Amino acid sequence: MLLSPTLDRFLASMEYPALRDDLLREAAREGLCTEDRALLESLPEQSYSAAWHIRYRLGRAALAEAFESRKPVAA
Repeated sequence: MLLSPTLDRFLASMEYPALRDDLLREAAREGLCTEDRALLESLPEQSYSAAWHIRYRLGRAALAEAFESRKPVAA
């Protein structure tokens, strides 16, 4: 999953540790687009220690979603 350049810069500039609510509040304050804020909102509610931790969670969720959509449907 590729993050938008704006979201990537935002994550790099955040102070950590940060809760999901902290990320959402700052994203709104910074004027991030709806799609970027939706990605942050999809994160589990927990404390994130660094930008890589968020990138990892978003990538893992995207990978799980991709595999889920490829599951064969039982007849």
